[in-house]
Amino acid sequence: MKPATLAPSSVPPLPAADKASLRVVAMGGGTGLSTLLRGFKRYVPSPGNTQPECDDRPCLISHLSAIVTVTDDGGSSGRLRKDFNMLPPGDLRNCMVALSEDEHLIARLFRHRFRSGAGLEGHSFGTLFVAALSEMTGDFAQAIRLAAEILATRWHIYPVTTADVSLAARMDDGEIVRGETNITASKKHIVELSMVPPDAAPMPETLEAIELADVITVGPGSLYTSIITNLLVKEIPKALSRARGLRVFVCNLMTQANESLHLTASEHIERIYEHARCPIFDYALVNTAHVSEVMQARYAAEGAELIQPDVDRIEALGIRCISGNFADEGDVLRHAADRVAAQVLSLALEERARKEAQK
Repeated sequence: MKPATLAPSSVPPLPAADKASLRVVAMGGGTGLSTLLRGFKRYVPSPGNTQPECDDRPCLISHLSAIVTVTDDGGSSGRLRKDFNMLPPGDLRNCMVALSEDEHLIARLFRHRFRSGAGLEGHSFGTLFVAALSEMTGDFAQAIRLAAEILATRWHIYPVTTADVSLAARMDDGEIVRGETNITASKKHIVELSMVPPDAAPMPETLEAIELADVITVGPGSLYTSIITNLLVKEIPKALSRARGLRVFVCNLMTQANESLHLTASEHIERIYEHARCPIFDYALVNTAHVSEVMQARYAAEGAELIQPDVDRIEALGIRCISGNFADEGDVLRHAADRVAAQVLSLALEERARKEAQK
């Protein structure tokens, strides 16, 4: 099958809609997930909006849900996790910021880190905000729901599990490294990632969101600690394998020295399948646009390199590959949230039209 390609700067044309109708689920963690949510947010009606346009885009999304990893044990999140016996709020905080109505102001406030103060130094306001709500309610999931209401975020944010979980990795020399921070810091190659305890269950709302979704994205993000970690939660891979909606892998732009060094795009998918123990993707979005030599050199100094888009091997896995320009260069290299979101929604609309034509 010949891979679909996009012109270097093209965004798929999206039709206007009388009302939002697509259910979208985005799964991951870190900056990759929050970046993608910013793209999807532009297609979600603001509360009370009755107009067909959303931020000069058609209002295509009726339900937008983020499913977020909860294994971070470092930095401010790690300290709060120990002090308050709560789930790490860092990645969830980033998603709240990305989906909030007044993102500029909220982002500055939530990212503010206290520079002094006993017990406060190093903490961000956003993680303390979530910690306060969690202590008030005694329920981390309820705290996230309340935070979303207070911030007027656009739709739902779910921790992939509310169990107190941690990670363990078997490295290429047989050593077992425990804890996300230690795994990320290790210079060895990860062979297998596991979750402790291994039977952590997802929230019912998470499984329902996957079941009802028209399209589900997985990635971008750190291969093991932002993507695979979600697939270690009981029932999540099975839910993805049974999902009626399109399942789209959004491939990273660069490798990560301590998680995916030298892995091609197809090898990322193979590692995911090894841990999910079943195929879970219909499409893969891979960047084939040029990245400047200056940017590549900057990442090379950190031990990272461009991910090779081995399209034929992706297609051999039974996955339709969409290649094109999905990268934005600035101070850092990030996914172009608008182009990725537009492409994903275009695929969902095409699939809906195909199903309706078959009726």
